[in-house]
Amino acid sequence: MNFKKKGEILRNDFKNLVYEYMSSKDECNNFNKGMKQAEIFRDCGMDWGEKENCTSSNQQYWIVAILRELEEEGKIQRDNETKKWRLK
Repeated sequence: MNFKKKGEILRNDFKNLVYEYMSSKDECNNFNKGMKQAEIFRDCGMDWGEKENCTSSNQQYWIVAILRELEEEGKIQRDNETKKWRLK
């Protein structure tokens, strides 16, 4: 089994999940306020809960990478003032 390839597939699945989720939320419409990354993270089921040496806040590095990937692809944008994410 190619674990690196399997990980790549999982990353793409999560990226698609986040984009689908944001596309389904009115507040993520490109004319609306957007959502905080923590909300997106939790609503997409990525939060494992509080763990020793790994709080929920520490677990959010995945969502940051996913949001930045989607931003690079021109699909979403971050409001500079509110720091919330929305569709582009």
